[in-house]
Amino acid sequence: LNPWDVMLCVSGTAIACENALVVAIICYSPALRTPMFVLVGSLATADLLAGLGLILNFVFQYVIRSETVSLLTVGFLVASFAASVSSLLAITVDRYLSLYNALTYYSERTVLCIHTMLAGAWGVSLCLGLLPVLGWNCLHDRTACSVVRPLTKSNVTLLSASFFLIFLIMLHLYIEICKIVCRHAHQIALQQHFLTASHYVTTKKGVSTLAIILGTFGASWLPFAIYCVVGDPDYPSVYTYATLLPATYNSMINPIIYAYRNQEIQKSMWMLFCGCFQAKVSFRSRSPSDV
Repeated sequence: LNPWDVMLCVSGTAIACENALVVAIICYSPALRTPMFVLVGSLATADLLAGLGLILNFVFQYVIRSETVSLLTVGFLVASFAASVSSLLAITVDRYLSLYNALTYYSERTVLCIHTMLAGAWGVSLCLGLLPVLGWNCLHDRTACSVVRPLTKSNVTLLSASFFLIFLIMLHLYIEICKIVCRHAHQIALQQHFLTASHYVTTKKGVSTLAIILGTFGASWLPFAIYCVVGDPDYPSVYTYATLLPATYNSMINPIIYAYRNQEIQKSMWMLFCGCFQAKVSFRSRSPSDV
């Protein structure tokens, strides 16, 4: 057994368990149907599928050796991780809209926009996952292989370019969110004629949270995305594993950042574990400090 494959399988198991709990909580609680929780559910579903894909890839690699199965598992992983990254972008857009258009955020138009974004994200992710299955692979031309077999160099270049574009969009939106949060804090300070400690703490907390979110996302995926572009298939496979494994950690961290830190999900989780199925959860409207 390759120890790197074992670590990927262990990572996939942890990812699947964490995100399965989030999906179960959201499905269990009818009240968790706001646009924000729909997006969190989409992210958890994508990460759950990615974790299952890592487990299946390990099983099929050591139990069923088949080129067809290899293409299917790789395509499944590409689609799942693409859906995860796309859901992160959708969450970023949602947070920006909730601050930029705070007065009209809770409207049917917002719900339609969220559902449209998710449909587009999952549609594009499915298409990306089908590309290697439909023939864009290097099974019959080894010279075209990338650092991630059986994907071609042009395929991973497309995936990396898509990631860089999404990362830049998220960076821009989070900068705009920071500006809005700081502007809100400044306006409150002007109304009260001074900047209180609570306003400073709230602003600092919001900016710090955004930095952690974007920093975690970039630190997880950037090394693998860069290596896919500059790497050569003749390089030792340990380089691919060493950059791919941290990328999977992003799906392990996502439930902690986007789900388990949320008060409504925490309450629903306790009620689910305690068996209080008839209990009602009180909700509060989201404020800029919740970013």
